[in-house]
Amino acid sequence: MLANPVRAKLLAGGTAFGTMAFEFFTPGLAHVLAAGGAEFVLLDMEHSGAGIDTMKAQIRFARAAGIVPGVRVPACERHLVSTILDAGALGIMVPFMESAEQAAALVGWCRYRPKGTRGLAFGLAHDDYGTGAVRAKMDAANEAVLTIGLIESARGVANADAILAVEGFDLGWLGHYDLSDSLGIVEGFADERYVEAERSLLRAAAAAGKPLGWLAPDGEAAAASMARGYRCIGIGTDIALLRDAFAAELGTAKNKGGDRR
Repeated sequence: MLANPVRAKLLAGGTAFGTMAFEFFTPGLAHVLAAGGAEFVLLDMEHSGAGIDTMKAQIRFARAAGIVPGVRVPACERHLVSTILDAGALGIMVPFMESAEQAAALVGWCRYRPKGTRGLAFGLAHDDYGTGAVRAKMDAANEAVLTIGLIESARGVANADAILAVEGFDLGWLGHYDLSDSLGIVEGFADERYVEAERSLLRAAAAAGKPLGWLAPDGEAAAASMARGYRCIGIGTDIALLRDAFAAELGTAKNKGGDRR
């Protein structure tokens, strides 16, 4: 029966680690990440240009690799969420969540009745093309799908208490670049306005008893964020991890090899 160990871990108070993918949607991506210890991969549709066919394949690869596939859809709209759920995603992330009404809508689209209004279609990718009792599948899916909202604007932070209090809304996620832009201080992560917004979001998550996640650029930043209270942490992106690892090794080669060009 369908299960999501990352959702179970987070709701039990644990910490989960993974990364976000924008570019290298190959059959081996999820298996490489699993070999590196990732518990989840967030597959991006908002900025990557990837479509449903690519997402459906990546979700299957991730489930086969034993890591949890989540997808960031381009907007908080039912038809976008429903399609990805039926493709088998175990996590749905929506951008620019700014109200409790949006959070409640997301939860409703991701849950079958009586907890929501997700449409019924079975023997498809999401239930591994199998047969069996539909009610049992519905109940298992209701416990498996992780609902994630990107809180990445001044309005979202102002409404964070109400958003995170929505029943069935599992995980708030700080969108740090967009939040800084919303505050008029792009990339001003040391600015007191940004620092206070982050503190406010962390306080709201703690008060609601909900985990908070973000995409850390590296392990040092990830460790520091854990100390501040984050419990679902993406480390880098597929692009950044490859680029930065290659740049570091290339630098070593040139420095130790005496390259004078």
